[in-house]
Amino acid sequence: MSARADDLPFDLRSLSIFLAACDAGGMAAAARRLGLTQPAVSLAVADLEARLNAALFDRSVRPLALTAAGALLRQRASALLSEARQIAPVMREAGRRRFPLVRVGLVDSLSRALAAPLAAHLAGRAEEVSVFSGLTAAHASALVTRNLDMMIGVDDLGDMPGLERWPIVAESYMLATPKGTAPVETVADLERLSAELRFARYSARSSTGVDIDRHLRRLGLELPRSLEFDTPHGVTAMVANGGHFAITTPLCLFEAAHDLSGIDFAPTPGPQLRRQLTLVAYRHQLGRLPAEVADVMRDTLRAEIIPEIESAAPALAAAISTP
Repeated sequence: MSARADDLPFDLRSLSIFLAACDAGGMAAAARRLGLTQPAVSLAVADLEARLNAALFDRSVRPLALTAAGALLRQRASALLSEARQIAPVMREAGRRRFPLVRVGLVDSLSRALAAPLAAHLAGRAEEVSVFSGLTAAHASALVTRNLDMMIGVDDLGDMPGLERWPIVAESYMLATPKGTAPVETVADLERLSAELRFARYSARSSTGVDIDRHLRRLGLELPRSLEFDTPHGVTAMVANGGHFAITTPLCLFEAAHDLSGIDFAPTPGPQLRRQLTLVAYRHQLGRLPAEVADVMRDTLRAEIIPEIESAAPALAAAISTP
Protein backbone atom coordinates (compact mmCIF):
# COMPACT_ATOMS: atom_id res chain seq x y z
CA MET A 1 0.00 0.00 0.00
CA SER A 2 1.48 3.36 -0.96
CA ALA A 3 2.03 6.03 1.71
CA ARG A 4 -0.34 8.98 1.77
CA ALA A 5 1.13 12.35 0.86
CA ASP A 6 0.58 13.62 4.41
CA ASP A 7 2.22 10.62 6.13
CA LEU A 8 5.24 11.51 8.28
CA PRO A 9 8.48 10.08 6.80
CA PHE A 10 9.76 9.07 10.25
CA ASP A 11 8.67 8.00 13.72
CA LEU A 12 10.08 9.08 17.07
CA ARG A 13 11.93 5.78 17.59
CA SER A 14 13.81 6.08 14.30
CA LEU A 15 14.73 9.67 15.16
CA SER A 16 15.99 8.53 18.57
CA ILE A 17 18.17 5.85 16.96
CA PHE A 18 19.49 8.38 14.44
CA LEU A 19 20.41 10.84 17.22
CA ALA A 20 22.12 8.06 19.20
CA ALA A 21 24.26 7.27 16.13
CA CYS A 22 25.12 10.98 15.82
CA ASP A 23 26.09 11.29 19.49
CA ALA A 24 28.00 7.99 19.64
CA GLY A 25 29.83 8.53 16.35
CA GLY A 26 28.84 5.22 14.77
CA MET A 27 26.25 2.46 14.47
CA ALA A 28 28.04 -0.05 16.73
CA ALA A 29 28.50 2.45 19.57
CA ALA A 30 24.87 3.55 19.21
CA ALA A 31 23.73 -0.07 19.37
CA ARG A 32 25.62 -0.62 22.62
CA ARG A 33 24.16 2.54 24.08
CA LEU A 34 20.60 1.57 23.12
CA GLY A 35 20.88 -2.14 23.92
CA LEU A 36 20.20 -3.12 20.29
CA THR A 37 22.14 -5.05 17.69
CA GLN A 38 24.24 -3.16 15.17
CA PRO A 39 22.20 -4.52 12.22
CA ALA A 40 19.02 -3.21 13.89
CA VAL A 41 20.51 0.27 14.22
CA SER A 42 21.89 0.24 10.66
CA LEU A 43 18.54 -0.92 9.31
CA ALA A 44 16.64 1.79 11.17
CA VAL A 45 18.96 4.50 9.84
CA ALA A 46 18.82 3.11 6.30
CA ASP A 47 15.01 2.99 6.47
CA LEU A 48 14.94 6.61 7.68
CA GLU A 49 17.19 7.67 4.79
CA ALA A 50 14.96 5.85 2.31
CA ARG A 51 11.80 7.46 3.66
CA LEU A 52 13.40 10.91 3.63
CA ASN A 53 15.06 10.26 0.27
CA ALA A 54 18.31 11.73 1.60
CA ALA A 55 21.65 10.38 2.80
CA LEU A 56 22.15 11.34 6.44
CA PHE A 57 25.70 10.01 6.98
CA ASP A 58 28.82 10.13 4.85
CA ARG A 59 29.94 6.54 5.16
CA SER A 60 33.18 7.11 3.27
CA VAL A 61 34.89 8.51 6.38
CA ARG A 62 35.53 7.16 9.88
CA PRO A 63 34.10 8.05 12.27
CA LEU A 64 30.82 8.64 10.45
CA ALA A 65 30.22 12.23 9.42
CA LEU A 66 26.86 13.90 8.92
CA THR A 67 25.82 15.16 5.51
CA ALA A 68 24.18 18.57 5.21
CA ALA A 69 20.78 16.84 5.33
CA GLY A 70 21.85 14.86 8.38
CA ALA A 71 23.01 17.99 10.22
CA LEU A 72 19.67 19.66 9.53
CA LEU A 73 17.72 16.62 10.72
CA ARG A 74 19.84 16.36 13.87
CA GLN A 75 19.00 19.94 14.81
CA ARG A 76 15.27 19.55 14.18
CA ALA A 77 15.03 16.05 15.67
CA SER A 78 16.66 17.12 18.94
CA ALA A 79 14.03 19.80 19.49
CA LEU A 80 11.21 17.46 18.46
CA LEU A 81 12.28 14.64 20.79
CA SER A 82 12.85 17.06 23.66
CA GLU A 83 9.29 18.25 23.25
CA ALA A 84 7.94 14.69 22.96
CA ARG A 85 9.69 13.61 26.15
CA GLN A 86 7.88 16.33 28.08
CA ILE A 87 4.45 14.92 27.25
CA ALA A 88 4.35 11.91 29.57
CA PRO A 89 5.65 13.66 32.73
CA VAL A 90 3.40 16.67 32.13
CA MET A 91 0.40 14.37 31.71
CA ARG A 92 1.30 12.50 34.91
CA GLU A 93 1.45 15.77 36.83
CA ALA A 94 -1.66 17.27 35.25
CA GLY A 95 -3.98 15.65 37.79
CA ARG A 96 -1.99 17.15 40.67
CA ARG A 97 -1.61 20.45 38.80
CA ARG A 98 2.14 20.37 39.38
CA PHE A 99 4.73 20.47 36.63
CA PRO A 100 7.73 18.14 36.80
CA LEU A 101 10.25 20.86 35.90
CA VAL A 102 10.09 24.58 35.14
CA ARG A 103 13.19 26.43 33.90
CA VAL A 104 13.21 30.23 33.82
CA GLY A 105 15.76 32.74 32.59
CA LEU A 106 15.70 36.02 34.54
CA VAL A 107 17.57 39.05 33.23
CA ASP A 108 20.30 40.00 35.70
CA SER A 109 18.89 43.49 36.38
CA LEU A 110 15.79 41.84 37.90
CA SER A 111 17.64 39.20 39.89
CA ARG A 112 17.71 40.99 43.26
CA ALA A 113 14.16 42.29 42.84
CA LEU A 114 12.35 39.20 41.60
CA ALA A 115 14.41 36.00 41.96
CA ALA A 116 13.02 35.15 45.42
CA PRO A 117 9.29 35.76 44.72
CA LEU A 118 9.65 34.02 41.35
CA ALA A 119 11.23 30.93 42.91
CA ALA A 120 8.72 30.89 45.77
CA HIS A 121 5.74 30.93 43.41
CA LEU A 122 7.18 28.28 41.10
CA ALA A 123 8.06 26.03 44.04
CA GLY A 124 4.36 25.69 44.70
CA ARG A 125 3.63 24.74 41.08
CA ALA A 126 6.50 22.45 40.09
CA GLU A 127 8.50 19.53 41.45
CA GLU A 128 11.77 21.06 40.26
CA VAL A 129 12.52 24.72 39.60
CA SER A 130 15.60 26.21 37.93
CA VAL A 131 16.06 30.00 37.81
CA PHE A 132 18.98 31.20 35.70
CA SER A 133 20.14 34.81 36.01
CA GLY A 134 22.19 36.45 33.28
CA LEU A 135 22.12 38.32 29.98
CA THR A 136 18.92 38.36 27.93
CA ALA A 137 20.71 37.18 24.77
CA ALA A 138 21.78 33.93 26.44
CA HIS A 139 18.28 33.32 27.75
CA ALA A 140 16.69 33.99 24.37
CA SER A 141 19.00 31.45 22.75
CA ALA A 142 18.18 28.90 25.47
CA LEU A 143 14.46 29.48 25.00
CA VAL A 144 14.71 28.95 21.25
CA THR A 145 16.55 25.64 21.75
CA ARG A 146 14.01 24.53 24.41
CA ASN A 147 16.55 24.66 27.23
CA LEU A 148 14.29 27.16 29.00
CA ASP A 149 10.51 27.13 29.42
CA MET A 150 10.17 30.89 29.88
CA MET A 151 12.34 33.98 30.11
CA ILE A 152 11.91 37.43 31.64
CA GLY A 153 13.89 40.18 29.94
CA VAL A 154 14.04 42.23 26.75
CA ASP A 155 12.00 40.48 24.06
CA ASP A 156 14.19 40.36 20.94
CA LEU A 157 12.61 37.21 19.47
CA GLY A 158 10.63 39.07 16.83
CA ASP A 159 7.97 37.06 15.03
CA MET A 160 9.04 33.65 16.29
CA PRO A 161 5.85 31.56 16.27
CA GLY A 162 4.36 29.65 19.18
CA LEU A 163 5.18 32.18 21.93
CA GLU A 164 3.04 34.07 24.43
CA ARG A 165 4.13 37.38 25.93
CA TRP A 166 3.24 39.14 29.19
CA PRO A 167 4.60 42.67 29.81
CA ILE A 168 6.19 43.05 33.26
CA VAL A 169 7.67 46.54 33.59
CA ALA A 170 8.82 49.51 31.49
CA GLU A 171 11.45 52.02 32.55
CA SER A 172 13.28 55.02 31.16
CA TYR A 173 17.05 55.22 30.94
CA MET A 174 18.48 57.90 33.20
CA LEU A 175 21.72 59.85 33.26
CA ALA A 176 23.63 59.12 36.48
CA THR A 177 26.34 61.56 37.58
CA PRO A 178 28.28 62.18 40.81
CA LYS A 179 26.42 64.42 43.26
CA GLY A 180 26.90 68.11 42.46
CA THR A 181 27.73 67.67 38.76
CA ALA A 182 26.48 70.54 36.59
CA PRO A 183 23.04 69.83 35.04
CA VAL A 184 23.01 68.02 31.70
CA GLU A 185 20.04 69.13 29.61
CA THR A 186 21.27 69.10 26.01
CA VAL A 187 23.42 66.95 23.78
CA ALA A 188 26.11 69.64 23.98
CA ASP A 189 26.01 69.37 27.78
CA LEU A 190 26.46 65.59 27.51
CA GLU A 191 29.41 66.04 25.18
CA ARG A 192 30.95 68.49 27.65
CA LEU A 193 30.36 66.02 30.48
CA SER A 194 32.20 63.29 28.57
CA ALA A 195 35.26 65.55 28.43
CA GLU A 196 35.19 66.04 32.21
CA LEU A 197 34.25 62.56 33.44
CA ARG A 198 34.86 59.04 32.12
CA PHE A 199 31.86 57.17 30.75
CA ALA A 200 31.15 53.87 32.54
CA ARG A 201 29.19 51.95 29.95
CA TYR A 202 27.35 48.66 29.75
CA SER A 203 28.96 46.04 27.55
CA ALA A 204 27.54 45.53 24.06
CA ARG A 205 27.00 41.89 25.11
CA SER A 206 23.97 43.14 27.07
CA SER A 207 20.69 44.46 25.68
CA THR A 208 21.13 47.51 27.90
CA GLY A 209 24.52 48.25 26.33
CA VAL A 210 23.10 47.86 22.83
CA ASP A 211 20.22 50.25 23.63
CA ILE A 212 22.56 52.88 25.02
CA ASP A 213 25.02 52.63 22.12
CA ARG A 214 22.15 53.03 19.65
CA HIS A 215 20.85 56.07 21.53
CA LEU A 216 24.26 57.74 21.57
CA ARG A 217 24.62 57.19 17.81
CA ARG A 218 21.24 58.87 17.30
CA LEU A 219 22.57 61.83 19.25
CA GLY A 220 25.70 61.89 17.10
CA LEU A 221 27.99 61.09 20.04
CA GLU A 222 30.88 58.63 20.00
CA LEU A 223 31.96 58.27 23.62
CA PRO A 224 35.22 56.44 24.42
CA ARG A 225 34.86 52.70 25.04
CA SER A 226 37.47 52.66 27.77
CA LEU A 227 35.46 51.17 30.63
CA GLU A 228 32.54 48.76 30.33
CA PHE A 229 30.73 46.19 32.47
CA ASP A 230 28.35 43.28 31.90
CA THR A 231 26.33 43.94 35.05
CA PRO A 232 24.91 46.98 36.88
CA HIS A 233 27.17 46.58 39.93
CA GLY A 234 30.32 47.89 38.30
CA VAL A 235 28.61 50.74 36.46
CA THR A 236 26.86 52.05 39.59
CA ALA A 237 29.95 51.72 41.76
CA MET A 238 32.09 53.76 39.35
CA VAL A 239 29.57 56.64 39.38
CA ALA A 240 29.16 56.53 43.17
CA ASN A 241 32.93 56.61 43.65
CA GLY A 242 33.22 59.78 41.54
CA GLY A 243 34.99 60.64 38.32
CA HIS A 244 32.54 58.68 36.14
CA PHE A 245 29.03 59.04 34.72
CA ALA A 246 26.67 56.48 33.22
CA ILE A 247 23.37 55.92 31.47
CA THR A 248 21.37 53.33 33.38
CA THR A 249 17.87 52.42 34.60
CA PRO A 250 16.06 52.39 37.96
CA LEU A 251 16.01 48.58 38.11
CA CYS A 252 19.70 48.35 37.22
CA LEU A 253 20.41 50.73 40.09
CA PHE A 254 18.27 48.64 42.46
CA GLU A 255 20.09 45.49 41.35
CA ALA A 256 23.45 47.09 42.16
CA ALA A 257 22.35 47.48 45.80
CA HIS A 258 24.67 50.49 46.17
CA ASP A 259 24.24 53.64 48.24
CA LEU A 260 22.67 56.14 45.82
CA SER A 261 22.99 59.21 48.04
CA GLY A 262 26.11 60.32 46.18
CA ILE A 263 24.51 60.18 42.72
CA ASP A 264 22.33 62.66 40.83
CA PHE A 265 19.80 61.45 38.25
CA ALA A 266 18.29 63.22 35.25
CA PRO A 267 16.55 62.25 31.98
CA THR A 268 18.92 61.58 29.11
CA PRO A 269 19.15 64.37 26.52
CA GLY A 270 17.34 63.90 23.24
CA PRO A 271 14.46 61.48 22.56
CA GLN A 272 13.29 59.44 25.54
CA LEU A 273 15.02 56.08 25.78
CA ARG A 274 12.97 53.28 27.41
CA ARG A 275 13.13 49.53 27.76
CA GLN A 276 10.34 47.01 28.21
CA LEU A 277 10.89 43.80 30.17
CA THR A 278 8.56 40.98 29.18
CA LEU A 279 7.84 37.39 30.19
CA VAL A 280 8.08 35.16 27.12
CA ALA A 281 7.00 31.49 27.19
CA TYR A 282 5.89 28.76 24.80
CA ARG A 283 2.17 29.01 24.23
CA HIS A 284 0.05 26.25 25.82
CA GLN A 285 3.09 24.46 27.30
CA LEU A 286 2.60 25.65 30.88
CA GLY A 287 -1.11 26.43 30.96
CA ARG A 288 -1.91 29.48 33.07
CA LEU A 289 1.48 29.47 34.80
CA PRO A 290 3.13 32.23 32.66
CA ALA A 291 0.18 34.57 33.33
CA GLU A 292 0.34 33.74 37.06
CA VAL A 293 4.09 34.43 37.18
CA ALA A 294 3.62 37.75 35.34
CA ASP A 295 1.00 38.80 37.91
CA VAL A 296 3.33 37.93 40.80
CA MET A 297 6.20 39.84 39.22
CA ARG A 298 4.12 42.97 38.62
CA ASP A 299 2.56 42.85 42.10
CA THR A 300 6.01 42.54 43.72
CA LEU A 301 7.35 45.47 41.75
CA ARG A 302 4.38 47.70 42.62
CA ALA A 303 4.18 46.78 46.31
CA GLU A 304 7.85 46.44 47.23
CA ILE A 305 10.47 47.36 44.65
CA ILE A 306 9.20 50.62 43.14
CA PRO A 307 8.50 52.16 46.59
CA GLU A 308 12.01 51.19 47.71
CA ILE A 309 13.52 52.78 44.58
CA GLU A 310 11.47 55.95 45.18
CA SER A 311 12.64 56.10 48.79
CA ALA A 312 16.29 55.80 47.79
CA ALA A 313 16.13 58.24 44.86
CA PRO A 314 12.83 60.10 44.31
CA ALA A 315 13.96 61.32 40.88
CA LEU A 316 13.74 57.72 39.63
CA ALA A 317 10.09 57.20 40.64
CA ALA A 318 8.57 58.63 37.45
CA ALA A 319 10.92 56.63 35.25
CA ILE A 320 9.45 53.19 36.02
CA SER A 321 5.94 51.80 35.50
CA THR A 322 4.05 48.50 35.37
CA PRO A 323 1.07 47.67 33.13
